[in-house]
Amino acid sequence: MTRFQLSLAVLAVFLLLASLMWWGYRNRARRQAKFLPTFPAVPDGLLDLVQRGEAGDLLPPLTGVYASTVTDKSWQDRVAVGDIGFRAEATAHLLPAGVLFDRLGASPLWIPADAVVDARTEAGIAGKVMGGDGLLVVRWQVEDQQFDTGFRADDKTEYENWVRSVRALPETPEVPHGE
Repeated sequence: MTRFQLSLAVLAVFLLLASLMWWGYRNRARRQAKFLPTFPAVPDGLLDLVQRGEAGDLLPPLTGVYASTVTDKSWQDRVAVGDIGFRAEATAHLLPAGVLFDRLGASPLWIPADAVVDARTEAGIAGKVMGGDGLLVVRWQVEDQQFDTGFRADDKTEYENWVRSVRALPETPEVPHGE
């Protein structure tokens, strides 16, 4: 077998494996779309208020990496519906009305305050594993389905404040609206 033939064989195997991964992820998204509820939409005008610094953040925003959102079945059961499972740079905002992950290059993720179940730190979630308590994880619920959303902040010293404040969110918040 010549080098050229060997190179073609390696390329063919690589393309086959890549297409199988894509096919599997696409099928996962189709299966999940049948039973997962619709995710909450960001309230009208909220992103504008956040960008102007007028949304009433309860804590200073955290910059970092949005790791992923998984179902409560397993820390590795990544949500494949839409782009909610994709990793992205993000800024986390803790507002009286909920938690907003403003993701760069992806749609924002809005978790209303009345959907929040708990907050904690973890060592890992699908797409990101770190030592110790390297991730801030927010557990939330839509209808009967619970989710965990993981975020790796640039400043991990703020996790304790965030966990405490997320747990203290009001159950019936007032949602700010932009002009």
